[in-house]
Amino acid sequence: QVQLVESGGGLVQAGGSLRLSCTASGRTSSTYAMAWFRQTPGKERSFVAAVLWSGGSPYYREAVKGRFTIARENAKNTVYLQMNSLKPEDTAVYSCAWVGRPVLVTTNYEYDVWGQGVQVTVSS
Repeated sequence: QVQLVESGGGLVQAGGSLRLSCTASGRTSSTYAMAWFRQTPGKERSFVAAVLWSGGSPYYREAVKGRFTIARENAKNTVYLQMNSLKPEDTAVYSCAWVGRPVLVTTNYEYDVWGQGVQVTVSS
């Protein structure tokens, strides 16, 4: 079993920055990828960014490219999401996700474990 604990998030003005962290514990030796998704009321979770644990280029949704950076710290089983130049439309609950097998990393239903989610609110 793998558990995820997220931290970060909060309220920030447009143009500001926030950093989210997500630490995995348990049977993490099989980690294939970790990702961040976000969700607003009445909508499905949508992909934000993902990183493969073996390395390689990260994946981003188009709307956050150049503003968000996902990074992994394998030794700590932790993934970070640095969010800069935040916009009101970035407001959502952000959730960390983990998967232990090769999958299409941009698809939410492929992930096996989810964090509890953290609220990110960007005021205009």
